[in-house]
Amino acid sequence: MARRPSPRVAAGGRPSRATAPDAGQNSAGPGPTALFNRELSWLEFNQRVLDEARDPSVPLLERLKFLGITHSNLDEFFEVRVAGLKQQIESEAAQRTPDGMTAGQCLREVTRRVRELVRDAESCWATELRPALAARGFRFLRPDGLDEADRRWLAAYYQDKVHPVLTPLAVDPSHPFPQLLNKSLNLVTRLVLPGGRDPGGIRLAIVQVPRVLPHLVRLPRPDGGWDTVLMSDLIGENLAGLFGVGQVGAWWSFRVTRNSELYIDEEEASNLRLAVEAELHNRRKGEAVRLEVSSDCPEEIRRELLATLGLGPQDLYAIDGPIAPARLLAILEGDQAPELRDEPFVAPVPEGLREGGDVFEMVRQGDRLLHHPYESFDGVLEFLRQAAADPRVLAIKQTLYRTGGDRRIVGALMDAVKNGKQVTVVVELKARFDEANNIAWSRRLEEAGVHVVYGVVGYKVHAKVCLVVRRDDDGLRRYVHLGTGNYNPATARLYTDLSLLTCRPDLGEDATILFNLLTGVCQHRPTRQLVLAPFELHARVQALIRREADHARAGLPARIVAKMNALVDEETIASLYEASRAGVEIDLVIRGICCLRPGVPGLSERIRVRSIIDRFLEHSRIWCFGNTGDPSVFVTSADWMPRNFFKRIEVAFPVLDGRLRDRILHGILQESLDDTAKARWLQADGTYRHSPEARSPGARRSQARFMESALLEISASGNPSAGARDGRGSAARPSPRIRPGPRPE
Repeated sequence: MARRPSPRVAAGGRPSRATAPDAGQNSAGPGPTALFNRELSWLEFNQRVLDEARDPSVPLLERLKFLGITHSNLDEFFEVRVAGLKQQIESEAAQRTPDGMTAGQCLREVTRRVRELVRDAESCWATELRPALAARGFRFLRPDGLDEADRRWLAAYYQDKVHPVLTPLAVDPSHPFPQLLNKSLNLVTRLVLPGGRDPGGIRLAIVQVPRVLPHLVRLPRPDGGWDTVLMSDLIGENLAGLFGVGQVGAWWSFRVTRNSELYIDEEEASNLRLAVEAELHNRRKGEAVRLEVSSDCPEEIRRELLATLGLGPQDLYAIDGPIAPARLLAILEGDQAPELRDEPFVAPVPEGLREGGDVFEMVRQGDRLLHHPYESFDGVLEFLRQAAADPRVLAIKQTLYRTGGDRRIVGALMDAVKNGKQVTVVVELKARFDEANNIAWSRRLEEAGVHVVYGVVGYKVHAKVCLVVRRDDDGLRRYVHLGTGNYNPATARLYTDLSLLTCRPDLGEDATILFNLLTGVCQHRPTRQLVLAPFELHARVQALIRREADHARAGLPARIVAKMNALVDEETIASLYEASRAGVEIDLVIRGICCLRPGVPGLSERIRVRSIIDRFLEHSRIWCFGNTGDPSVFVTSADWMPRNFFKRIEVAFPVLDGRLRDRILHGILQESLDDTAKARWLQADGTYRHSPEARSPGARRSQARFMESALLEISASGNPSAGARDGRGSAARPSPRIRPGPRPE
């Protein structure tokens, strides 16, 4: 399958980043002291995730889930970000981050902060979660503390299900140190050989814990209790029988994290899918970047492991507790202990998008907005299912970034081919950690007759767009789905996202331009409504921010409210600082990284930054520019980061229906700004603080209110305006100003 060439951009639309101004005043960019470090800001986000595990108001099993997420997040941070810092240091490139640090300085600060985070997580497990779980019947036991009946059962389980798949690995001149897989759990021990068979009398041995084995072994309990033993403890207790010679000393757990970035020369690769597949094999054995060992592991063994892996003492993390606590999440499987979980929430399917309804007739009545996961993603699946089955549909074009393991999206596309439709899918093979999934689905799609394209050389296709061409009674019409989240039904139940279904001619024409760009010669053509990266999105954002600053200088109302995952781009931050100095009131709801420093007198005193960490992962990106009472509202797949502006194909789309615009402003953004239960305010010193009302009975929790609204008002929520029979929706009209929400203390 052919790769698409790099963009050949029309005059005036070159996708190169403008050079940020030097530090200074007024139009100059922010200096180092005006920016937070990106890596340290991400670690503060992960601290907020861990804080949810320490929050006694969160149900107990959900707290365990947040602990597991904290450690999974850290794994990816080391695989990508720390690995990148190490590579910068090794390249001896003398370069500073925007906040003024060298790579070496940044790595030292990251190491210090990670150690604090790990100690906090260890304390959370040992002093809070483990005792609380034991009190509720979830006990984690060691084999040597079991009674005789349990020991017999466990021995039989080991011989039958574990022992046959284990491989003992001695380390000596004829047995080199094994190639340990990325993030695999391993045991290391010392073998004492009898009769002087070894000059030193002692040698190291390693056992890798196979990933095919369960993380936890549940002991039989007539009352259904959850007494479990860690698989690593079970294997450790049986090492002597596994090696069969000499005496096995103590054993210790350890784990290696490796560089997991893919390194592919797309210009040279003749087949991108094969190149990605080959590089995936290398990911499992990339350069080591972190070694985790049990805290009681002897110093000499630590040194030997570090030397073998090419790591230094700064890369060692001695863990007091289970290594890779995400393994403990196995107790969340099944439906036990519902009282220790979040109350179940089944998202309703909006009327008109339920099975049996006519989706195309509904969309012709006006634009439809869906707020996931509060409104079911099944509405989007129904749109695709009907498109695949409808004899009037001629063609379907769709982007796929993270597909997951659910067959329904891909299955609908394959069914469409069987039904005689032309189907084109742009699959992003380089979606990090989803590459293998996407490769497998791309093969199946091709085998079914789908035309599969792998995007644009040098850019990731991150846009979420589906275009359906249908022959209606009055001629051809294009129906479009635009979203902030992936076409992945599993994550759509966990992430907050927005979807727009529309048949507006302008948006249909723009979607056609986008797909022609992705599948054709990649010549950028101007669009009417959609704003595309890397061609014009960055410049448009700067222009919209400057417009608000100009309004403020003219004495007019000026307002910016933006919700996103991350804010990193220096030039955008400089524009926001300038807007704040001009008098614009700015509220940002940023889940993760934020390099902007709010609340600094003379720089950003009119900028407030919140982060919401709750049951669902905040993932939607919404931008509102006040425009003196006639706000411009955009929904998008892009964050304000250099990679989104300059290294990805992204789409921002305006919300043109007045009622839907008001719903976003006052039903979503305002609710987020009013959150006092789960929102944390970013301070000028980089710390985050809860609202003083966070623990009060009257604290306002935005996600809870979204769930209530979806259940109570689904029949009215997001309905098109009266008189919108031509598919245009209501005319643009001034909206009431959105309030700043409670201010941090």
